[in-house]
Amino acid sequence: MKMTLQHKNVRSTTQLDSWVEEQIISLQPVLQIDEANITLAHDDEASPAFQVKAHLVTPGPDVFAEGCDHTLQAAFHKLMGGLRGKIGTRATRRQKRQKSRTPVLRVSQ
Repeated sequence: MKMTLQHKNVRSTTQLDSWVEEQIISLQPVLQIDEANITLAHDDEASPAFQVKAHLVTPGPDVFAEGCDHTLQAAFHKLMGGLRGKIGTRATRRQKRQKSRTPVLRVSQ
């Protein structure tokens, strides 16, 4: 997986970057992620001040999510909740399609 992490008015630290990377990698067992583009932004004039965006490139439709809050950690937590929700919805739809394709055995008389 290729990961791109952008910081806009947020100081990049090794601890922050590795934490973000771990969180995104935790989604890998559920969804194959080829590329992850994450943006961490802080705007003093906005309320809430922190915004986090994610664009996950996957086989099939890409997954987009966004989170805003008054702290970076809370905004990222909201982002992860949105990603998990969208990924869960995708998995549920896939399971329904597979169940509907199950062949029906017919006995001829």
